Order: sequence, then structure tokens, then C-alpha cells
Amino acid sequence: MSTTTSHKAEFEEQPEGAAGPGGTAIRPARLIHNEATTEIPVHLLFRDDPEPVSVPLKPAVVARRRGTGEQPRLGRPAPVPGRPAPCVDPDLVERPARVLPGLAGVLAGVGGVAGCLATSWWAGVLPPFAADALRLPGYGGAGLGPAQWAAYAGAGALGALGFGGLARGRTGQARLLGLFGRYRGTVRRTGLLWVNPLVARRRVDVRLRHWRSEAMPATDGNGVALRVVVLVVWRVRDTARAVLGIDDHETYLRECVEAALARVAVDPPGGPRGGVAAAGEALTRLVAAEAGPVGLEVFSVRPLRVEYAPEVAASMHRRQIAALDARERSGMLNSVVDSVEDTVTRLTMRGLVELDDYERKVLVRDLTVAFCSGRREPT
Repeated sequence: MSTTTSHKAEFEEQPEGAAGPGGTAIRPARLIHNEATTEIPVHLLFRDDPEPVSVPLKPAVVARRRGTGEQPRLGRPAPVPGRPAPCVDPDLVERPARVLPGLAGVLAGVGGVAGCLATSWWAGVLPPFAADALRLPGYGGAGLGPAQWAAYAGAGALGALGFGGLARGRTGQARLLGLFGRYRGTVRRTGLLWVNPLVARRRVDVRLRHWRSEAMPATDGNGVALRVVVLVVWRVRDTARAVLGIDDHETYLRECVEAALARVAVDPPGGPRGGVAAAGEALTRLVAAEAGPVGLEVFSVRPLRVEYAPEVAASMHRRQIAALDARERSGMLNSVVDSVEDTVTRLTMRGLVELDDYERKVLVRDLTVAFCSGRREPT
């Protein structure tokens, strides 16, 4: 056998049915070998990578363990792309407070006063004129003892709770109730009501409001400094978030308007009307998106007055005058050219004059000078 033949790879197969050491049949293995390499099983050359072994994960504890008082662990919600994260506690939402009709408080107060009078008559300390006015029968009285003082305390507490909890609900106003620093609800009902006298009450105006800002800094599309006065129409939608979620909702709204003006280009004075409307729509969207999470509802943000900043007002005024003059000159020149063309065309088409090229140029020049001089004369 030649050298070339000796280096050629050979495939050898073991005979099928060959018994192994334990007497069991083994699977034939195909081998590749030559003089320079060792024997390598063929199936190892084309073996795929082993799949990763999956490790079982223990389920997360989401329920409260019995007997330990442990609260369930709740994961934070994933942020939505393009949507700002809420600025306040998501659990802080306005909810109605528990109140009773005012008649219940009046009846409780009257009952407390009547109990005090009855206890005084029972103890014999009621003045005679009061007994005569109430038409009570004569009674010597048992004196002021522990029973009488307990009756006084109960009747006085009932009267104090009845009359002390009376409140008047007005249209366009809400009352924020809190007890020991905890939010207890909002009262939006009108009329005579009875509210727990132990809770703290905070009045909130929920009517539609108009806020006119002072001159705020802004820029136009070219980056020129402006001063803009805007009118904001808004109201308090969620009293809990507007009052408890932030320090001052009016200050927050003003800062939202200033931030929106820094991102929106406002048309300068003399700009198109549609541009100002588009700027107002963009401002309304931005301010409403920022003020919504804190319980404020913004209906419109409209620019009322737009003027240049004092440092650039003089130069921009001169530029506007120059632009107006250029437009005026352009319009006047177009009108003169149209008039000259119409005059020369009518003269030649009607055969009133016969002009060569030189005479036509002279006529056009003279008519142009005449029309320009006539338009410049003061009226």
C-alpha cells in the first residue's frame, strides 16, 4: 500500500450483535482513524450542544403567612412608555365620607338639652320659673348625687355631639375630613349635614377657576425671547390628591405652565392666528398631562398676550417694520407692472399706436415712472 493510501481515512464498523463484557449486545460505533490521528467516534463530531438543565424555581410568597402577621409582597407596576409616573401615592384617591343628615344632629342636640333639664328637675335644682314655663309638676328633688352627675355627663355629651357636628354643605365647595392624620373621605353634599365633630375639616373649592398668569418667559421657533401671558381654565377634580398629595396645588399648576412654555414654541406678535391656536393646544396637552396625577383637571391653556422681551423688543420692532415695508414695496411693484402691461397691451391690440422695440421700452419706462409717482403721492 502506498503512502497516500496509508493516510486515507478508513471507516470501520464493528459487527452487529457483538456481546459486551456483561453479555449484553452493544451498538456498533463508526470510527475514523488513520496513521496520524487516534480513533474518534463519528457521532461525536456532529453532536449538538447539550440543552441547559432547567432549575425549578420556588413560587414567590404572595399570601400572608398564618400566625405571623406578614403582609403580602406586591411588586411595583412596570412603567408605561411615554407616560409620566404618578407624582403621588396611587392609593390616595378621593372617596366619599360617611355623614348623616343634619336632622339627626338636631335631634341629638335637642335630646341632650332635654336630658339636662330633666336631670336638673330630678335633682331639684331647676329654677321655679323654668319649671313653670315647662309646666313640670312640683318635686322636692333628690339632690346632686352620682346618678345625677352621670345623667348630666351623658346628656351633655349627647348635646355636644349633636350640635357640634352640624355643618352646612355649599355648592361648589367640598370638605376634606381627616382623623389623627389619616384621610377619612370628602364631603361634596349640600345642605345641613352632621359630621363627626372629632374629625378635622378642610374646605376645598371645586368650582371652575380662571387663572391669569403674569408675563412668563418663552421663546418662538427661532429662539427669540418672548413674554407670554396665559389664561388657564381648571378645577380640582380629586380633592385628596390635590390637597394631600402636594404642598400647594395652585403653585404646582403655575410651575407646570412655566415648564410647558419652556418646551412649546409660541408664535411672535404678528404671527399667524393658527399658530397661536396650535401653541395653545400643545400647552393644554402638556399641562393637563402633568396636572392630572395630582387631581387637577385642566381644560385649556390659552396665550392672551405675546410680546418680545425688553432686551430684544427694539431690534425685533425694526425688523418687523422693515418686513412690512418690503411687503408693501413688493405689492406696489406688482401692481405697477400689471398696470403697465395692461396699458401697453390694450394700446397695441386696438391699433392705437404702432411701436417698435425701442419705442415700447421707452413707453414702458415712462408709464412705470408715472404710476410709481402717482402711488407715492399722499392721499
